[in-house]
Amino acid sequence: MSGHFEALPGGGAAVPLDEVEISILRSLAVQLLELIGPGEVPPKGEDPLAELFRAGPSEPPADPALARLFPNAYEDGDEELRAASAEFRRYTENDLRARKREDALTVVRSLDALSVAGEGGAVLKLTADEARHWLGALNDLRLTIGTRLDVRDDDENEALYRLPDSDPRKPMVMAYLWLGALQETLVETLM
Repeated sequence: MSGHFEALPGGGAAVPLDEVEISILRSLAVQLLELIGPGEVPPKGEDPLAELFRAGPSEPPADPALARLFPNAYEDGDEELRAASAEFRRYTENDLRARKREDALTVVRSLDALSVAGEGGAVLKLTADEARHWLGALNDLRLTIGTRLDVRDDDENEALYRLPDSDPRKPMVMAYLWLGALQETLVETLM
């Protein structure tokens, strides 16, 4: 393997990572957890089923990265569409946040379980379930970084990818591209 995921028997995936890659991935996953925020703690003594019916926020997040992770269900338009988006968000955002937290936590936990040896690297081996969580977390990390870098679907991105080393955005562009390569090979592995 050479820095990309490969299939394991039983539907899992493996990737070699050096100490720096492990540190970067862990740091990014922890930052994603901080961005998403902690989960709601149900009031003491509350019926566990009440959590299923707890309403979430009805307004989109003000932070552009969070708004990208938790988009409106419908394009902004008339009052009726805004009301439908708010209603949809109220009943789905808490679950979506919980899933994204679990994805990022799986990344942190699997990296923390690695035993780094020899040349300062290790092979990360994921079960099929862990690989699906990793795929979600890699996607969320790329969406977040892409939003911060203002990555778009047009030719304007070419200049971003050719930044001089002195540009303060360069490390994040490199992380964005690297995460994209990891995500692509993980998708190929899971197919």
